[in-house]
Parts: sequence; C-alpha cells; structure tokens
Amino acid sequence: MKKVISLLLIPIFIIVAFSGCFSDNEPTRLSNLNANQTTQKIYEYLFYLSGEHALSAQQESTWMDSSEYEMDYIFDKTGKYPAMRGLDYMNDDFQGVNERALKWWNNGGLVTICWHTGMDFSGAWEEAKDDNITDWEAVLKDGTDENKKFIEGMDKAARALAELRDKGVTVIWRPFHEFDGGWFWWGKGGAENFIKLWRMMYERYTNYWELDNLIWVLGYSHNGKDYDKWYPGDDYCDIIGADSYDGGAQRKLYNKVKSVNKNKKPMCFHECGANPTSEELKKTPWIWFMTWHTEYLIDNNDDNALKELYNSDYIITLDELDINSIKAS
Repeated sequence: MKKVISLLLIPIFIIVAFSGCFSDNEPTRLSNLNANQTTQKIYEYLFYLSGEHALSAQQESTWMDSSEYEMDYIFDKTGKYPAMRGLDYMNDDFQGVNERALKWWNNGGLVTICWHTGMDFSGAWEEAKDDNITDWEAVLKDGTDENKKFIEGMDKAARALAELRDKGVTVIWRPFHEFDGGWFWWGKGGAENFIKLWRMMYERYTNYWELDNLIWVLGYSHNGKDYDKWYPGDDYCDIIGADSYDGGAQRKLYNKVKSVNKNKKPMCFHECGANPTSEELKKTPWIWFMTWHTEYLIDNNDDNALKELYNSDYIITLDELDINSIKAS
C-alpha cells in the first residue's frame, strides 16, 4: 500500500531524507508575494515533487452525459482517481466549473483551470482558434475603448476565480496556453504582444482583483521555437510547462522547457494524449502529467497500462493527497 502524501509534511520529509540535496535548490516564493498561506504551501509541495513523485491529472469534459465521465472511467480501470482535476471556463461555464472545482477541492484534490475563449472572452475552442486581433496596440494600450472592452471581458474569469478564493480554493491557473504554437488568437500577434497580454492579465488579476489564490502556469506548445523570446519573466509565472500528444514523457520537450527555466521553477506536462509511463516520468521529472479528455484518454491508453500507471508508487493519486493538513495550518 502506498503512503498518503501530506501536502504539509512532504517538503519537510524530503528535506530530512535528502539532507543537503536541495541546499542550492530551495523553493522560491510565488510570484505574487501576497499569495495566501495555503497557496504558498501547495506551491512548495509542488516544487519538492520534482524527481520524487508525479501527480496524476485528468481534464474533464462536460458533454458526455456526465461531468464525471473521465473520472469514472479512470476509477473503473484503475481503482483510483487522479490527484488533480482539469477544468475549462470555455462557453462562460463559470458557475459549473466553480461548483465542480469546489467539490473536487473539498474531496481533497487539486484543481487546474484553463480558458478556451474568443478574443472577446466568450465562446470556446473554435473562437480561440478562429479569432484574430488586428490592432494589438489599441487593445493593449491603457484607456482606449478597445482596451476597456477587452479588460471587461477578461474580468469575467477574475470574478469566478475570486469566488473560489473566497471559498478557500487554490487554483493552478493556466491561461493563454500553447501561446507559441500560433493557432490561438493570443499567440497570433507574436511574442512581444503575447508578453504584454500575459502581464496585463497577471497585473490585473493580482493587483486589482487581489487573487492571492492563484499559481500561474505558463504553458508552451510542443512545436514552438525560441522559448526565451516568449517568456514573460520570473515575476509573472510560477510553473513552466509544455504539452504534446506524441506519447511518452517527451524528454526533448522537457529539456526545451528547462532551458528557459533559469530559476528552477517547477515544470509540468500540462496536456498529453497517450500517457507517459512511471519509468519515463522518473527520467523526465515533470511534476504532473494531465491527460486530455474523451477519446484522448480512452483511445490512446491501454487499460493495463493505465492501471499500472495509476498504481505506481511514483504516481500520486487522489487517495494519496492530503490537502486538509494545509487548510488547517
């Protein structure tokens, strides 16, 4: 039987067990120095996972008769639930996402939220892919009509995240993902405009909305180039990741992310189809892998391989995650 992993105690345990190993690799604070205690403790826990364990994570769908479609499938095949649930504010599903996020959190799990949305901050994947901002200068310049309208749309998610903040939920926030791929509107304007966009959201959410419950994930794509030129800076993100649907743990991709990660922030494999094995993850120490929904999970992962992965001592599942220790601290 695997031991339950306490979010409060794991960092201390690792420091004691591997005394001296982390003397030059201590966790930094979150980019938001006003982050609440629970969020900071979770970040420290995530930092110490690298090379020791990986979290299992699963993106949900909401159109397969049940919002628990993927979670139930994994439990049926493995006897386990993922440690982290992936959600999406697409189609303005702020109430539904928040309800499911709160329930998952109260059941002892971690939550990560992304946002497929159009440039007016409505719609979903199609709008995110098809939209294109023609005048980035007007949108990004403080005080213009375009800027005011843009921020008004952006604030929709801020209000939803504030509701989760007020209920004590830490959110691993992954906006504007795959920005360097060029297929979503937020990346079509190039690296310079993307960095301005990312910093705009970060500063708005952090300083105006005082969202002290967010851990910011900067999520590269699998085929982008020149990772450095897209990087918004250490003060604007907490975790750096990438995604790939090519199978395996993607060691080359890991090394690309590592090359831009000068200050040793935690690194994650934030989307995949065919899951990596636990042995691959030991050699390519992403702190979590998150399987995409529906056919990406079901058609790309053999039942026996899924069961073996979720029952590996290296992989943390929901039953081995204890966030109550942090909530009480």
